Amino acid sequence: MDFTNPTIVIIGIFICVFVLIGILATAMGLVGDNNKIIGKRLDQIKARHSGGKNLAKEQAKKALFIKKETSFLDRFIPKPEELRDRLNKTGKDISFKKYVSATVVLVVIFAFVVKVIGGLSFMPALMVGLFSGLFIPHVYVNAVINKRLKNFTTQFPEAIDLIVRGLRAGLPITESIYAVSREMKAPISIEFGKITDEIRLGKTMDEALWATAKRLDTPDFKFFVISLSVQQETGGNLTETLINLSEILRGRTRLKLKIKAMISEGKASAYIIGSLPFLMCGLLSFMNFEYMSVMFTDPKGQIALMGAAIWMGIGVFILSQMINFEV
Repeated sequence: MDFTNPTIVIIGIFICVFVLIGILATAMGLVGDNNKIIGKRLDQIKARHSGGKNLAKEQAKKALFIKKETSFLDRFIPKPEELRDRLNKTGKDISFKKYVSATVVLVVIFAFVVKVIGGLSFMPALMVGLFSGLFIPHVYVNAVINKRLKNFTTQFPEAIDLIVRGLRAGLPITESIYAVSREMKAPISIEFGKITDEIRLGKTMDEALWATAKRLDTPDFKFFVISLSVQQETGGNLTETLINLSEILRGRTRLKLKIKAMISEGKASAYIIGSLPFLMCGLLSFMNFEYMSVMFTDPKGQIALMGAAIWMGIGVFILSQMINFEV
């Protein structure tokens, strides 16, 4: 094999870039996820105040009678249960099969369009198709989840205030939760409605609340569930506890908005730096298209463009992590 061949050198660099992306993704998943740390701490508190071993035994018994949703695609999709949980968080009718089917269709469409219309060779076209097919559904689901959780978090302090007013009026906590599902808008009305339905079907309030906490996976709601669980175990003034929790959640929201305002300058700089390569490419193509056409027609130029796009993606990822703060 001739290692001085430019094509082989470019392919080698391309492979090294993919390996580097995998290492970065693994490292960020292992040491950079603050939500996992928060989740572990909340699970410890939950185990401390919800029966511990007895709860685990009950869950194990229930698992014997529950048939998990499985399909032929589970053999080829990594972590299918986590994907199903993410789809459930959207609050929309997006099944596992629909998601996988949409991914496959997008891969074929983008690869075909880039191959036929764009004139790229087979491998770059296939890579563009794979990237687009995997990236677009993932980004869409993330956007839907984030928007829904943002709306839920915004409404949640008001829901707690409504529960507090119900408790002060002499209503039990279950009726106060039902009042939230009846009086407030989606998505919080939907989630509290599910809690009410599960309680009416025979679940305890603690089980219904923790099932919703697992489905939403947001610290704010877990704090609410823990407050109710601790109050049931130790007693005390639930109204005062919920008022304090509402103030804490509003304080966290104010702090998030303050941080967002402080990092707005960094975000603007990131947008400007990220757009410069595309602006320069468009400007050079407009001024002298023959000079830039080599990057689109020659296989070596196509591979170089793909490598540049990957490196730019790494840079954008690093910038996003630098300006992302957990509160």
